[in-house]
Amino acid sequence: MPSEESSPARVVADADVLAADLLVGDAAREALDALRRHSWTTLVASDALLDDAEAVVASLADASLAADWRGRAEAWREPVSHPADDHPALGSAYRGGAMHVLSFDDRLTGAGAAAGLNARFPVSVREPRAFAALFDPASLYAEMVGGEYPGPDRDPRE
Repeated sequence: MPSEESSPARVVADADVLAADLLVGDAAREALDALRRHSWTTLVASDALLDDAEAVVASLADASLAADWRGRAEAWREPVSHPADDHPALGSAYRGGAMHVLSFDDRLTGAGAAAGLNARFPVSVREPRAFAALFDPASLYAEMVGGEYPGPDRDPRE
């Protein structure tokens, strides 16, 4: 059953996006910085999702960097649990009420996947570049918090 807290301010980043944020930057960093800049947005991630991202970072860089990254990610994310056989990003979104999933996986971002997922729960799966281009903090703030958007309230590098 999906979370009753479904919200467009709750976002999941797939393991590939989390690793790219750390190791590459570019669109993944831009999309996740949009979340890090706003205390009223939430990154939702299960332990399984962080396990996958940590393994990617360890395989592409080293275990020490992966462990350091994991500590920071755990401090930032809102934890959620889901059945072990769920796709980590989709399970996190479904159980964590996230209405956005960021992924580079074309099996998740394709039109066919979108139709199948939306039949089950309200979610949009986009590549990070598309999310960053469409993310409008002013209108989302008005919907989620209310009032006039004051601008970012956090440094994305802290």
